[in-house]
Amino acid sequence: MKPNDDEPEIRTDLRPGDLGRIVMLHGELYAAEHGLDPTFEPYVAGPLAEFALRSDPRERIWVVDRRGRAAGSVAVVAAAPDAAQLRWLLLHPDLRGRGLGRRLTAGAVDFARRRGYRTVLLWTLGHLSAAVGIYRRLGFVLAERHERRLWGRDLVEEKYTLDL
Repeated sequence: MKPNDDEPEIRTDLRPGDLGRIVMLHGELYAAEHGLDPTFEPYVAGPLAEFALRSDPRERIWVVDRRGRAAGSVAVVAAAPDAAQLRWLLLHPDLRGRGLGRRLTAGAVDFARRRGYRTVLLWTLGHLSAAVGIYRRLGFVLAERHERRLWGRDLVEEKYTLDL
């Protein structure tokens, strides 16, 4: 047992319930905080399930575990032989403001670098200023910007890239 059971642990193994919890967190938090509709959940669930079924040493997920339950995540998945994609960065609101998002993202970038990727890319929404700030501080640059209707809202989708 850890000294402080409320202190989150970051682990890289998937446990029963993690996938469902990560999808649920995305669905609930993006609906409550950004007004996205239920079509956002399959956008998260499909690729997350595919990731979980693969066994690729060049891919990894980090799960933020609090009291035995997933409370956040980030992952590196292969987008191309030389390009990694950062996916599913999310923290439960109770865990924000502790530097965990920055730590998770920096760890994911370091992992991609060690695995021989030349580039890391990610897609985000332009109004997610905290996440965009993390990406920019790590050296990501805006590569594309599209205004479109997604998940029941008019949104600005942004692609960021980082050369390693």
